[in-house]
Amino acid sequence: MGNKILVAVGAVVVLLSMSVFTVAETERVIKFQLGEIVGADFQPGMHLKLPFINNVKKFDARILTMDSTPERFLTAEKKNVIVDSFVKWRIGDVKTFYTTVAGDVNQANIRLDQIIKDSARSEFSKREIKQLVSTDRSAIRDALITNVSPHAAKLGITIVDVQVKRIDLPAEVSTSVYQRMEAERARVAREFRSQGSEAAERIRADADKQREIILANAYRDSEVMRGEGDAKAADIFAKAYSEDSDFFAFYRSLIAYKESLGKSGNIMVLEPNSDFFKYFKNQK
Repeated sequence: MGNKILVAVGAVVVLLSMSVFTVAETERVIKFQLGEIVGADFQPGMHLKLPFINNVKKFDARILTMDSTPERFLTAEKKNVIVDSFVKWRIGDVKTFYTTVAGDVNQANIRLDQIIKDSARSEFSKREIKQLVSTDRSAIRDALITNVSPHAAKLGITIVDVQVKRIDLPAEVSTSVYQRMEAERARVAREFRSQGSEAAERIRADADKQREIILANAYRDSEVMRGEGDAKAADIFAKAYSEDSDFFAFYRSLIAYKESLGKSGNIMVLEPNSDFFKYFKNQK
């Protein structure tokens, strides 16, 4: 009797254990009934099932990483670039994930890799090499996520992130690209030098113009002052002559003596009775 009770209790325990299943935070679960899906996306915790009729399959719900193999893509100018990328994904709809790829992560990675490469091929064909090298890659990342997500959703996959790790140029392309970049920098440098030379010439021409204007104004002012001085001198002489003509004549003669006799090398041929020497004669 005691053995029968133990057997009965054991059977009950087994049946109970077969009647429940638990779902962890990191799991997604599908419940089957005789091979048909009857439940999916269970909340974490304990759930019931019918022994021998229901069975469950569990899948990893954590974020997974698919590292793509480097691939060649053509740019807008029909040049090859080698792109190395990876994608982070997780199961979004476990039922769809199971029906499309049989719940196989490897199969999901193969399908997802092709989707990523098709989208990348389209994006890279819109851009030139210089844009791929210098532009912020977040723009490419956003475009890839936007394009890939609808296709991945058909596999029950949610795209978390897509990153381009490296963009390399084949050796034959690298040389031509660097030569073009160097030529472009040389052209920009020439333009800056040309603009600097033009600015220097404008400054120099303006300075020369200002100098000519200043010199012309100074010459004009000096001529005006000289004219005014001559006019005042003439006026003074005129007044002096009108007041004392004899003294004025004597003063003018002194000036003439200074200009004529005060310089060495001057030869003058004059008659003794010439008026030029009248002030040298004795005057009473």
